This record gives sequence, structure tokens and C-alpha cells, in this order.
Amino acid sequence: MPLTLGTRLGAYEIVAPLGSGGMGEVFRARDRKRSRDVAHKILPEPFAEDGDGLARFKREACIEDTRSSDFRPPACKAERHC
Repeated sequence: MPLTLGTRLGAYEIVAPLGSGGMGEVFRARDRKRSRDVAHKILPEPFAEDGDGLARFKREACIEDTRSSDFRPPACKAERHC
């Protein structure tokens, strides 16, 4: 699903692209429920449908959560948006 600025995914609104790599694209998004900016990673569909790949993504998100600080909000949340 191509994302454009302003696209809404649940409580999140896409604000700007941040980068891309082997596991997908990362966007700056606004968490409208908590009124804060977050990094929102979008996985390519084949990767998201692969049980091992999705498990790896969730593990890495939770590892990043342990490194959160005032400058990097918690990341351990994985959802499927269609």
C-alpha cells in the first residue's frame, strides 16, 4: 500500500518519510491519541505475511523498546493495517 503524507493508519498519521531498507520503509508519524511523533515502520507485504519475518520484526521492535529515551519513544507495538 503506497503511503502519502496525511495517510491515517489507526491512531497514526503519516508526516514524513525517514528511510527505507531491507525490512521496509520508516515514516515519521503523529500518534493522534498521545499527541506525539513516532517512527512507524511499514513492512513489505511478502515480509509481513511470512511468520518468521514478522516474528523477527516484533523481536527487533521490542529490543528497540528497551533502548527508548526522551528522544526515542517506546517502539514495542506491532499492528496490521490493511
